[in-house]
Amino acid sequence: MKNFIFSIICFLFLIVFSGCAEKNTIDDKRLVVAASQTPHAEILEQCRTFIEARGYELEIRVFSDYVLPNEATVSGEVDANFFQHTPYLEDYNRKNKTDLVPVLKVHYEPLGIYQGRRTSLEDIENARIAIANDTSNGARGLLLLQELGIIQLDASKGVNVGVRDIIQNPHNVQIVELEAAIIPAQLTDVDFGIINGNYALEAEVPRSKLLASESSTSLAAQTYANILAVKRENKDKEAIRILVEALKQPEIAAFINANYQGVVVPLLGGEE
Repeated sequence: MKNFIFSIICFLFLIVFSGCAEKNTIDDKRLVVAASQTPHAEILEQCRTFIEARGYELEIRVFSDYVLPNEATVSGEVDANFFQHTPYLEDYNRKNKTDLVPVLKVHYEPLGIYQGRRTSLEDIENARIAIANDTSNGARGLLLLQELGIIQLDASKGVNVGVRDIIQNPHNVQIVELEAAIIPAQLTDVDFGIINGNYALEAEVPRSKLLASESSTSLAAQTYANILAVKRENKDKEAIRILVEALKQPEIAAFINANYQGVVVPLLGGEE
């Protein structure tokens, strides 16, 4: 019995110790960044040589949702994250009483409306249109529909709009709110889907299905720029400075332009 109890104690000790060992420290010359796979992790991979030449090891942790990367940054499990835009970050901070901050605008992913069961926006009457169900991306989808003349929103709400703020719906469209990541897979169940650029890339939605998108010269290009985000107390750390410098290399903009063909637009050099 004593041996059994001793074994259990040792086992629990190992679990606790291993958990502690996984805790990251921003000053340990190991730079850990949480990112969505496409295009974020792919862009970060292009920074590896620059970062390692300055004495840091780069670890990219890929996440498939929009919640865990911020949680991991708050806890210190990762040093930074790269997957979101500022309105989403501000909404997360407000809801979770956290203090993550943007340090660099890296790129812009024009939001697009894609074919589902229907192939033309002229066939819009009574259409079912999927948009993201999170606050910021949902608002962005509604604003695109307004830009296309499909609905009209309460102008007093600015960019902080939801389905309840639709004041005119002349085509009687039905808005279907879904998790942003699953909209590409649901295109066969809706008439049109409004999809974030990274999810369209990951799901390999044919570019031929793209019917319209936000202008890359619009206010949205700055408002919804994808950012590098960190804990406020870490924003001036050497590791973060090196990561920012790596992302601002001209080679990174060239990589984005060459590989994503307008679905991702570089905005490098735009510090917050």
